[in-house]
Amino acid sequence: MVDLAITGGLIIDGSGSPGYHGAVLVEGDRLSIHRGDTSALEATRAIDANGLVVCPGFIDLHSHAGLTMLGAPHHDPKVRQGVTTELIGIDGISHAPFKSQQELHRYIWLDSGLNGYPPMPADWLTVADLLRKYDNTVAINVAYILGNSPVRIWGVGWTNRPATGAELEDMKAIVREAMEEGAWGLSTGLDYPPGAYADTDELVALAEVAASLGGFYHTHTRASLRSQGLMAPFQEAIDIGQRSGSPVHLTHYRQSVQGAGSHLDYLGLVESAREAGMDVTFDCYTYPFSGTAVTIGLPFWAKDGGPERLMSALQDPDDRARMKRELSRERLKNNWLTNFTRPQNLQYEGRLITDIGDMRGQDPEDALFDLLIEENLGISTVGLGTNPQTLPAFVSHPAGMIASDAILIGEYPNPRSYGCFPIVLAEFVRAERHLRLPEAIRKMTSFPAQRLGLPDRGLLRDGFKADIVVFNADTVKTHATREDPKHYPVGIDYVIVNGRVVIDRGENTGALPGRGLRRGHAST
Repeated sequence: MVDLAITGGLIIDGSGSPGYHGAVLVEGDRLSIHRGDTSALEATRAIDANGLVVCPGFIDLHSHAGLTMLGAPHHDPKVRQGVTTELIGIDGISHAPFKSQQELHRYIWLDSGLNGYPPMPADWLTVADLLRKYDNTVAINVAYILGNSPVRIWGVGWTNRPATGAELEDMKAIVREAMEEGAWGLSTGLDYPPGAYADTDELVALAEVAASLGGFYHTHTRASLRSQGLMAPFQEAIDIGQRSGSPVHLTHYRQSVQGAGSHLDYLGLVESAREAGMDVTFDCYTYPFSGTAVTIGLPFWAKDGGPERLMSALQDPDDRARMKRELSRERLKNNWLTNFTRPQNLQYEGRLITDIGDMRGQDPEDALFDLLIEENLGISTVGLGTNPQTLPAFVSHPAGMIASDAILIGEYPNPRSYGCFPIVLAEFVRAERHLRLPEAIRKMTSFPAQRLGLPDRGLLRDGFKADIVVFNADTVKTHATREDPKHYPVGIDYVIVNGRVVIDRGENTGALPGRGLRRGHAST
């Protein structure tokens, strides 16, 4: 007697190999494959998958849901897409370790337009404490990567200056401790202070520690280096990998604006590094829209000292005038805002910043500054940030995998937060045929598992963890759009996490079998 038998489906096991027919059996949180006659199988629960595809659960290597998931543990926007494991702590923005709750709360506040808030007050300090928050309390598995911002806050503080030798040694010790507590590597977001204040040498030293313990370097690169050449931000990442001995993963990698060089320059950089013997990979999302906290567009000097300094700059006439001169009007006019909480500001949800300025009778910059004060910095922005013509080349490249960069706050979030994975199956595979189905599934399962170093997920193999998706390859589709982003996909009938059915005939069962996945603990 097994707990669950999934019979009659086309098993696409995540390896990239063609599918085959058989049964997937689940006992506890482990799976096995059964070929041949299934008539004598006895199971507590049976799922008839005739006409459906059975594959591993999708692994998302770029999630901003680490905090919001604690308050919305059923995590419908992602688990309904087939996501069974997410990596949090990306963009250098992780929420452990901290010396005090006060510092943790300040950091949550600074980036609240990107990551939102957990149930407050936040009640953890260490990586181990935070990972325990996810054990059997959320719908999916959570892997954690250490952001360099909390490391820098611990060692240097919130100011924009180089680390001293003693401070760097403290930071290296923090990286070592976080890795030993279960982190999977080091992440950076070099447009987000205070982590953005780190120079290349500092990042090399920290990446070397993470790599020595089996981790990798996951990076949102330094946009300010574009003044030195189109590929300079990404070359810095390659240099960090070469000098530290760390594998390199370029996140949300794409041709960011139409006409900015050739997409072949981007892909060629990855290919050249791999041909030279480096372990370099990337992920990309599947919509042309970018999204982040609106504060990313404000200058570093206004954040030099933490969120209080930024609030002060927004209210100081001289600082406002300086920020207005330095803020990109082009960036303002192409982005819409979301995540308003004040009743009087709800009318601005999903509207362009320029239109909001007209509604308020203000310049767009002044409207933005005033709204940031009113909303305590927590505004999110979405805009057209990717060349849609070249996006398929990134989605289909053999060194690339799929990741959502999902931001789950506001009424008009990026539609990729609800549709990143099903649009691969519906558009990039079925409609446009940029990818074969087995290869698309590999990019969402075993390849990200390989990048992380997950030993027993990402494939349907005997003894692996029972993270499973059952979907209809002919009907799977997303309706999430810019104008109407909060739509669950159709055609994803079952999602199983650690052997428990979380999505059953397209509906959430309320089960919370997720776990914090700790490096070095294969059975977690």
